[in-house]
Amino acid sequence: MYKSGDIVIVNDKMQCSYSYEIVAPMGRDFAPDFEPHFTPKEMLELGVFEGKYCNDCVPELPEDWFEEAKIVDTADPSLNRFGVKSRQPLSVWREKGWIIGPDPRGWFQWYCRYYLGRRLPEIDGRQVKRWRSFRRHAAQVRANCEPGDVWCRPRQRQALLQWSHDPFI
Repeated sequence: MYKSGDIVIVNDKMQCSYSYEIVAPMGRDFAPDFEPHFTPKEMLELGVFEGKYCNDCVPELPEDWFEEAKIVDTADPSLNRFGVKSRQPLSVWREKGWIIGPDPRGWFQWYCRYYLGRRLPEIDGRQVKRWRSFRRHAAQVRANCEPGDVWCRPRQRQALLQWSHDPFI
């Protein structure tokens, strides 16, 4: 879709005339301490954010990411992989300082753009640090669930998926 040197111009409900340059190959050249378990496409197919995420971002992102994605106009927790409510209002994200830099939808939007090849070193470093710290939830699942019981702690597992960690541990 995009190649190095391309300029992506964003015009959606949350950003108008924002642009960024693609500087890395799609899905490659990640920071050494950033090893997401899923691609954005896989996450959308598995069911994240109750099907209500990036709905108006389709022109910015690769078409094939949405071929099997679970996307709807009204949030529906049953579309999540683990069938649980997983979203907080954007106002909560803002209050807690979870919106960083030019990505008004938060971490997953940053990850989509990073995956496409955008690099913003200061923001990337902060987001990778947040991603790494989220691993603590996997430790809690391991400590409190029987091996193979993927329905134990479904909210934590859904959160792990939404941060591209393996929820099937």
